[in-house]
Amino acid sequence: MRVSPRAALRRVPFRARLAAAGAGVFLLAGVALLAFVVLLARHGTNQQVEGLSITYVDLPDAAEGTDGTFGPAGPSGRTGVTDDAGPVGGDSALVEKIDRTVGAVQEAALRQMVIWSAVGLLLMSLLAGAAGWWLAGLALRPVASMTVAARRISEQNLHRRLALTGPDDEIHRLADTFDSMLGRLEGAFESQRRFVANASHELRTPLAAQRATLQVGLADPLPPALVEVREDLLATNREAEQLIDALLLLARSDRGPDGTEEVELAETARLVVAELAPLARENAVSLHLTAEDPPTVPGDPVLLRHLLTNLVRNAVQYNRPGGRVDVRLAERSVTVSNTGPRVPAERIPDLFEPFRRLERDRTATEGHGLGLSIAASIAQAHGATLTARPGAEGGLTLVVRLP
Repeated sequence: MRVSPRAALRRVPFRARLAAAGAGVFLLAGVALLAFVVLLARHGTNQQVEGLSITYVDLPDAAEGTDGTFGPAGPSGRTGVTDDAGPVGGDSALVEKIDRTVGAVQEAALRQMVIWSAVGLLLMSLLAGAAGWWLAGLALRPVASMTVAARRISEQNLHRRLALTGPDDEIHRLADTFDSMLGRLEGAFESQRRFVANASHELRTPLAAQRATLQVGLADPLPPALVEVREDLLATNREAEQLIDALLLLARSDRGPDGTEEVELAETARLVVAELAPLARENAVSLHLTAEDPPTVPGDPVLLRHLLTNLVRNAVQYNRPGGRVDVRLAERSVTVSNTGPRVPAERIPDLFEPFRRLERDRTATEGHGLGLSIAASIAQAHGATLTARPGAEGGLTLVVRLP
């Protein structure tokens, strides 16, 4: 595949481009300077040659040889001039020889000056490129430190700042602007978390009172028509409480763990599988746990248990009768796979959004669409990553990669 020069240039690091630009500017300036010097030197030597005054003297022991050089003098005592055809006398031939000699010397001098100046210019361009590389790295060092600090900042630790030190220049002002933006983001995230947590807490009390009123006001004996109504009201109340508990858990997982301790994931997984075994039997799904090399990770044991619970419950609920759920613990990963309906690969990112389901968004009668969102938030709070891919025979394969 043919790559355009512009696309290839974009792949070159900025530091290399900056150094190459400096070397190129130096090279172009050197070429222009060399051309200017050569032109002036040629013009100046021509002027000097035209202004020369030649004085002829008798050389008793010198005469010009056959190759145009001065040789021994002739019998008359005057200097003679010879060329390829034979001896030539007179001042005009001598002047012509001098002009040709001066021209040859001038061309040789200019040629040597151009050659060695070009060699020196190339060497100096290489040195300029190396110096530009070093200076670019020195100038971009604050940018590199800002990049490293920015990569470590997420919604879990928005309290961190770049805190760049140094002179009050453009880069320092950029870092200060970035810190100000982080401050505004931190305030927005904290406000959202407080709102979700406070609203969830405030809603739990009236829902509990509503449940108690239903249980007392509609106690047995009741007419058969009201028994079904009571059960529907209690089921709706229970789902609302589960939704609020899920929102509280999501707010807590977004905030991150309050404290960490060493958690045995194998023991946690066994407790989760035992807890969800009745739900699996109810849905006619077989549930299997394999712990090849169970990891021990630092984290919040309650949040990590909720992580595994949400993944396994999601695999059980969105399955087919007679299906299977496999939970496998390896050295640095937890894999949960099921045999549910086929999931298009382009829809997988939507499943990690709150209140999103594969079908019938916001209208499903089972679940709230928060399970995978909570699991992804808990994984991120512990420095892990949660990914999903479609199963070969349907369903999903969810993988938690631990740090």
